[in-house]
Amino acid sequence: MDTDTATGRARPGASRLDRLDRLPFTRQHRRLLVGSGVGWALDAMDVGLISFVIAAIGTTWTVDTGTLGWVASAGFVGMAIGASIGGLLADRIGRRQVFAVTLLVFGIATGLSALAWSVGALIVLRFFVGLGLGAELPVASTLVSEFAPPRIRGRVIVILESFWAVGWTLAAVIGYFVIPASDVGWRWALALGAVPAVYAVVIRMGLPESVRFLEAKGRFREAEETVRRFERSAGVDSPAVERKDESVVAPTARRAGIGALFAGPVRRQTFALWLVWFCVNFSYYGAFVWLPSILLASGFDLVRSFGYTLVITLAQLPGYAVSAILVERWGRNRTLATFLVGSAVAAGLFGLASVDWQVIGAGMLLSFFNLGAWGALYAVTPELYPTPLRGTGAGWAAGIGRIASIIAPVAVPAIIAVGSTGLVFAIFAAIFVVAAVGALFLADKRGQKLEEEIAADGTTD
Repeated sequence: MDTDTATGRARPGASRLDRLDRLPFTRQHRRLLVGSGVGWALDAMDVGLISFVIAAIGTTWTVDTGTLGWVASAGFVGMAIGASIGGLLADRIGRRQVFAVTLLVFGIATGLSALAWSVGALIVLRFFVGLGLGAELPVASTLVSEFAPPRIRGRVIVILESFWAVGWTLAAVIGYFVIPASDVGWRWALALGAVPAVYAVVIRMGLPESVRFLEAKGRFREAEETVRRFERSAGVDSPAVERKDESVVAPTARRAGIGALFAGPVRRQTFALWLVWFCVNFSYYGAFVWLPSILLASGFDLVRSFGYTLVITLAQLPGYAVSAILVERWGRNRTLATFLVGSAVAAGLFGLASVDWQVIGAGMLLSFFNLGAWGALYAVTPELYPTPLRGTGAGWAAGIGRIASIIAPVAVPAIIAVGSTGLVFAIFAAIFVVAAVGALFLADKRGQKLEEEIAADGTTD
């Protein structure tokens, strides 16, 4: 943006996106970040709760571990479909609309899960929970990334992702205090997960729509109003400027589609991104969904295993904090690769742990590095695609990742049956290394403006 530093006013000719990108982090940015982050935390609470629920119903219902694995995997099947569809819809009807609807869907389905009368019913309801949850996460990160100032965009997205640790910690607290309290404690836990259904109303009414999306759709008056809202929050008074050739912006959105993910230089980014998402999902959900059950099977009682999981979960927050700093200093890809290598080492140590302090120490390291990697992954993903393709690209990457999260909860009991817990975590370590290699092929767009259009040949600007 061309800005007069003496007055803070935009010079004639500055585009709306330039005006938005040059703003400092304002109260409006904070409101968007916190509003999206609370939804993110509620999502994490729901996903985290299921790891405690399957441990609890495994002791109160006569259910084998293979069936329990499908309770978790059913949600991830829904997440895979939801992420793919949600990303497409976000590029067509808007980020905010999809964000609100998906919160409503998964909140209601989670509440109904508390009334499940059988494992089969719980599996079906978890599928619908996953539909909403899977669509929400990539859409939320896309929306926030399109408003964040470029110089701190990566840090802002890592902070958004750090709300996941808050939600998972809430799940661990509920798992520790509520679920063991009675045979129906898991039902009360799931009932608490219905909170997002109410919060969806707040989200829908309070958050702005992406300026980049509005311009791509030719909704220029709404885009101008949104930019001015953010400028007022920063104390900037910009004059209205007539824009020429604005009518040519909207048609670019119609050229976006799934096929554009494999056009020109974007192709390599797409394949590398999908590899990383697949590997990170497999190792993360394979480990953390089964963590309370693995501790229970290792000889710890229900309360003790839940308590250890709570302590291990708390290490997620410093992992995010360090990642938030490094993505702007080292860059996205190097930070991501470093945290993935750290995750590999931590997974190997966890597989070798034999006494309490080793279990807790290795588990905390795994939380620290794994969730730091998640923060960097969410930071880099939306930046790799132009505006008409951003939701689709982020959604499909998440959807491919969810395929791994479907496989992992089912695969873990099978691997333990033929090997051991050590073998499971050795496999996780190897997969983290593969993800680290893939991360190095991702473009680092630290501090750069987000790309806006798809060129006529399908490549990005």
